[in-house]
Parts: sequence; structure tokens; C-alpha cells
Amino acid sequence: MSRRDYFYEPDAPKPNSIRPATAVALFDQDGKILLLRRKDSDKWTMPGGTLDYGESLTECAIREAREETGLNIRITGLIGIYSDPNVLIAYSDGEVRQEFTLVYAADIEAGELRIDEESSEARWVGLSSALELPLAASQRRRIEDVRSYLSRPETFLR
Repeated sequence: MSRRDYFYEPDAPKPNSIRPATAVALFDQDGKILLLRRKDSDKWTMPGGTLDYGESLTECAIREAREETGLNIRITGLIGIYSDPNVLIAYSDGEVRQEFTLVYAADIEAGELRIDEESSEARWVGLSSALELPLAASQRRRIEDVRSYLSRPETFLR
């Protein structure tokens, strides 16, 4: 399945789906953020995914990080809530999803980095360099917010 991201584009299709999702900002000991290269769009993203029935959003973030990276994490803060109706993802199966994502900060507690079948590559990247990678516009905005969060975590949601 392939996908196309729309960010304030007048030709964007109308949404027909909304699914709560999470993403996680994870850093190594050098302060580099972990990004994954998605197979369905060839764009870079933070680890994350959609909420399953019976779990909380923080449980979703922890599960998705473990599934996509092999790492066990502990949530340390909420960076932002993204629910912009002008940010859409159109999938090749006809689903057009409106953005609804919570981005968390987290610490790595254990595990060895490995990627799952959704990604083609994982990379630890400096935040400035991350913005130079092929990113969906929604991811670019989130990474910019991660930079702000790191400089002033007390001003962000907890």
C-alpha cells in the first residue's frame, strides 16, 4: 500500500477517516533523534502508529515504539497534539485520514535497535540535519516542535 501526505493543499481529497495516533521523539546519548524511513512513502518519520482498542494513547506510543524499533521506552512528556483538518494522508486503498496525533518525548530503557516491515531504514540524526531529510510537511512541523520542546520543556504539555 502506498500513501500521499497533504499539507494545506487545495486539491487534497476529502477525509473519510480519523484514527488517533501517536509518535515518539527518542534520542541517543549524543542527542540525535531516531527517524525511520517509511516504505509506503519513502519519507522519514518518528516512530509511531495508530491506537488499538483497549489501550491508552501512552500505551499505544510505547507499543508502537517497541514494534517499530525493538526499544522499550518510558514516556517523559507530551510535546504536542496535532489535529489539523488540513493535514491529510491518502492511502492507495481509498482511505483519506485526517491528522490526529499526539507526539511524546520518551527515554529509552532497554532493547536493541531493529526495524520492522513498515520501514526500510533507521537513522540517528541531529535535529538540524533531520529537517534536511525528505519529510512530510506534518513531520517537519513536529520536528520543529521537538526542537522547541528540548529548549523549553517546562512550557509544553505534561
